[in-house]
Amino acid sequence: MKKILLSAIAPTGSLTIGNYIGALKNWKDMQGQYDCLFMVVDMHAITVFQEPSSLRSRCFSFVAQYLACGIEPKQNTIFIQSHIPAHAELAWILNCWTNIGELNRMTQFKNKAKKHSSNINAGLYVYPVLMASDILLYQTDVVPIGDDQKQHLELTRDIAVRFNNLHKGVFHIPEPYISKTGARIMSLLDPKRKMDKSDSNPNNYIALLDEPSVVMKKIKQAITDSGTEIKLDKTKPAISNLLTIYSCLSGMTLSELEEKFKNKNYALFKKELAELLIDRLKPIQGRYKKLIDDKNYISAILEEGAKKANERANKTLRIVQKKVGFIARGKVEG
Repeated sequence: MKKILLSAIAPTGSLTIGNYIGALKNWKDMQGQYDCLFMVVDMHAITVFQEPSSLRSRCFSFVAQYLACGIEPKQNTIFIQSHIPAHAELAWILNCWTNIGELNRMTQFKNKAKKHSSNINAGLYVYPVLMASDILLYQTDVVPIGDDQKQHLELTRDIAVRFNNLHKGVFHIPEPYISKTGARIMSLLDPKRKMDKSDSNPNNYIALLDEPSVVMKKIKQAITDSGTEIKLDKTKPAISNLLTIYSCLSGMTLSELEEKFKNKNYALFKKELAELLIDRLKPIQGRYKKLIDDKNYISAILEEGAKKANERANKTLRIVQKKVGFIARGKVEG
């Protein structure tokens, strides 16, 4: 049997080339190797205020972009998090197995609390426990993550081990999968921080749906380092980031790119990178435009995905509920 892989993206902002390189491209490559579940995690999204109609629209859009990037609905389980009530139900139980000290150490909560200081809510605080529920419900073996999610997966593993120590073998202990290249694509204007699909300045990222003229403009405006050498170097974070993007999309190694652009200037390099991005995004955008106009097709995929995901999730939830002492639904047991 194939190992179970689960991955998800929150429907906030715009899917970027960072999401494609760090997640969607890997999903496409891995879908034949694993039993894959791919979510749009709308429950996570509402830790920050969302305009309801926009949230619904983005959920449809993100699913269409998953499909446009090559995720096969017949081969994988594609679904919306809130369509599976077990996520919230298991999250409450796992909250009772999570120490306050563990949540206080979560750096992402601290960062988001600073960014959204007017709305530091309980959901934002226990977000990592809901993420643990997402993963453990499906007896997940492998979780593709970026560097910023390592701490959350470690908490998931700790919660699962703690539960299993009292109730043997209930949860699989998930392992992280971190891509060797492109796991952390950085901002175009600030290469010291990760490219963020919810960035208030769209010039910091290339969106998957950006028009060619927009892509060209953003890459031309992307910050570069002092000097003229086009090489991977920790003292040249801006050009190193652009080289990484080029390498991940072209299949060329970083050393091959350094040789290709030896004695070339930044302007030429950025022009070629923009053209490469436009070329890679064109078929994705073409497929997306056809998909997004067929809401019935997307709804059917989500209905089937929810059916399959609910069946799996409820199986785990019932076991956990029995272990903690809940009466089975529809029964009165002594």
